[in-house]
Amino acid sequence: MHWIFLIIAILAEIIATSALQASNGFSKLLPSMTSVVGYIITFYMLSLAIKQIPLGIAYAIWSGVGIVVLALIGYFFYKQTLDLPAIVGLGMIVVGVIIINVFSNTISH
Repeated sequence: MHWIFLIIAILAEIIATSALQASNGFSKLLPSMTSVVGYIITFYMLSLAIKQIPLGIAYAIWSGVGIVVLALIGYFFYKQTLDLPAIVGLGMIVVGVIIINVFSNTISH
């Protein structure tokens, strides 16, 4: 169940951060409220996940997946550019998350 909590935390964080961009500095009510509620869900679910998943591992997966997905959302929906160093860095994050999930004995699979 702890992995479900982490997945929900990741999805809520992606929604909340995307809404934060759309809120235009909290000047638009619906995206602003979506951000606030999304972050509440995010941190609550993350707190449940870290009851079973080590803190550093959960945070690495949560932030790594969020960073990559939000960079793609920024690129496709907000027309934000990614240069080669950004793409390489994002690729390294993906590889790091895969290594943790596939090879680490720190977490139960």
